[in-house]
Amino acid sequence: MSRVEVNGVDLYCEVVGDGDPLVLVHGSWDDHYAWLRVVDAFAERFRVLVYDRRGHSRSERPPGQGTRFEDEEDLAALIATLGSGPVYVAANSFGASTALGLAARRPELFRGLTVHEPPLVDVVADDPVLRPMMTSIRQELAAVLAHLRAGEDLEGARRFMDRIALGPGEWDKLPAKARDTLVANAPTFLDEQGDPAWAALALDRLAGRSVPLLVTHGTTSPAWVHPITARLTEALPQARAHTFEGSGHVPHATSPQEYVDVVTGFVEEIRRAG
Repeated sequence: MSRVEVNGVDLYCEVVGDGDPLVLVHGSWDDHYAWLRVVDAFAERFRVLVYDRRGHSRSERPPGQGTRFEDEEDLAALIATLGSGPVYVAANSFGASTALGLAARRPELFRGLTVHEPPLVDVVADDPVLRPMMTSIRQELAAVLAHLRAGEDLEGARRFMDRIALGPGEWDKLPAKARDTLVANAPTFLDEQGDPAWAALALDRLAGRSVPLLVTHGTTSPAWVHPITARLTEALPQARAHTFEGSGHVPHATSPQEYVDVVTGFVEEIRRAG
């Protein structure tokens, strides 16, 4: 399978391997290729679905303002295409926000969920200690969006990676293919940021769900993501935490074997718990 129409949108997806179903959800700017270094290893144990979210790379970019809710509904529809009931999901960044939002509404779709550094800044908006840090991040986001609105996609992508997501100088270290993908998907990032609810999560609602949840972060990630993952772990009784030592915002690319081991180990714990 390479194409599937869900919710009136044509999405690119691939299914490989055999076993328990596992769906991988990428973040903003990138696409299914971000999972390249872990797909084969996961496919030895799971039936793996990877896809380009709407507006990204090979998937259709529908006109008009989009919402994270639409991404959540796409994920729900893709889970249904596997035809095997609830699934395991591993998600990164904005994809993690998407998966958490869906889990709060449709917990029956999930056997377990692993999320890495969802940028849910609204969940810490009421913390006065964190307010200066989060204000600074919103100012950086505003600068990125100004570049994108001006059609300066390259400068916007560079600034986002160097100043918000990865760290100073990291843009120049990325492979040319990765940089090209990020620039090509810049308009979709602009669209995502136009959704007023892009950074929100119904924590109380999710706390009442029984979905097993693993919340992870990396020690070399930008400092602003750590309070968010800590808040999720504290607020959600079903959540436990894992730290990727020496990794940042994309551990499945920088520490692929550890990432596979952590996700697989989490699944095994769920299976043993029965």
